[in-house]
Amino acid sequence: MDDLERKTSHSDHSQKAEDQVVVTFTRDEELRLLRKFDFSILPPLAFMTDAFMQPGNVGNAKTDGWDKDIHLVGNQYFLLVMIFYVPFCLFGTPISLFVKRYSAARVLPLMMIGFGSMALFAGIAKNFSQIFAIRFFLGIFESAMLPAVVYYLSTFYKRNELASRVGVFYAAASIAGAFSGLIAFGVFHINSPHYHSWQFLFWIEGGGTILFATFAFFWLPRAPATWSFLTERQKEIARARILNDSLVEIGEATNIVDAFRPFKSPLYWVWMLISVPLASVNNFLPQIIASFQYSTVKTNLFTVAPNVVGTVALLVLTFSSDYFRERTIRELTLFLSGAIDTLKHLHVAYFACFMITMGAFAPSVLVASWYSNNTNQESRRAVVAAVMVAFANSAGLISTNVFRAQDAPKYAPALATSAAFGGLCLILVAGTGIWMRWENAKRNRVQGVNLTSADVPTSVLAEGPASPSFRYMY
Repeated sequence: MDDLERKTSHSDHSQKAEDQVVVTFTRDEELRLLRKFDFSILPPLAFMTDAFMQPGNVGNAKTDGWDKDIHLVGNQYFLLVMIFYVPFCLFGTPISLFVKRYSAARVLPLMMIGFGSMALFAGIAKNFSQIFAIRFFLGIFESAMLPAVVYYLSTFYKRNELASRVGVFYAAASIAGAFSGLIAFGVFHINSPHYHSWQFLFWIEGGGTILFATFAFFWLPRAPATWSFLTERQKEIARARILNDSLVEIGEATNIVDAFRPFKSPLYWVWMLISVPLASVNNFLPQIIASFQYSTVKTNLFTVAPNVVGTVALLVLTFSSDYFRERTIRELTLFLSGAIDTLKHLHVAYFACFMITMGAFAPSVLVASWYSNNTNQESRRAVVAAVMVAFANSAGLISTNVFRAQDAPKYAPALATSAAFGGLCLILVAGTGIWMRWENAKRNRVQGVNLTSADVPTSVLAEGPASPSFRYMY
């Protein structure tokens, strides 16, 4: 109810940990603050998902003969897709430490300018070597995008609000995939005597990225405490909310050794394996649909609908996950793909593309929210997100080696590999969820209480899972 008073205790930075400050606020005040966050922060972050269009638009450009115009031969296209993921996996973690130190609101726009510039250069590259170098630097500039956004949002939103907000960001990414197809559909109608149509595709997306990055640099707030759009009262409420249901401490000093401490727990290694790679969908969906032998413009147009359906499924699952404060069951979304003779069963194969996007988008968001919700220190959360995203995207290295040119148009080995990984993820998710429920129940029996993760303020959980009061959010 709007007039319900909420009392939240948290540690004051200037006092000892045992000294508590109580902030009392109504649900209506909290909702007004959330609306400010939602309408001022989420839209810019959503537009920043042009980052996800860059590694995928080579797939769209390839349908317009880009690979032939720059004289790619054999598996060189697949090497170009693969090389992106090498720096993408290696540089995300060190850059995320800069994000923790200098704020995602400043680091992300600078990285955007970097990968937007690479897209511009891709429009004038003439051979494999030049594109190879561009793709390598593109991987560096995009490496911290996802972990930085997850970490950034977790400093504004409580644990039961995070999945839906990260879901909106991911939804924008999948819609970006759809609009990438629409943009390609329109751009490929451009007839120029001096330039190829795919060059305009790179230039439009790269130029738009740089322009918006400049705006985002000055618009995005570094933190609630320094955001001029908030009143002093709202800043107090924002701080109390985060200390009650997100972080142990706000603005903690960065300790690199301590930041990697979560990986001593086997649980984080299990989360590493629970990854749903977007890479194969983003990079190869246009090629899968191209195997249906449609025209160039139709191929790009038909990539739109699967991305839209995947987005709808993503939003339904993430919003319901936050509402029920539950990740595991929704994480058990089926990992579907079909090894279908696309030349004989076009309609069935196209339906399988919808299944692929539905199974690819939502679980990625839920697992990112899952490990962030159970990591309550700032530095640890920033590093965990970076390492997890890097590991998940290492699947891009696998996809680029199993989606081989000689297997077109069926890509049977690739689809079989995807199905095997999907089955493994299902087993790991189910096992982890069952173990967390058992562990919470055991702690309640020993202590003679009936607590959930929602009942314990995160500000008292400095020891993490070692604290007797800790309850896993599953």
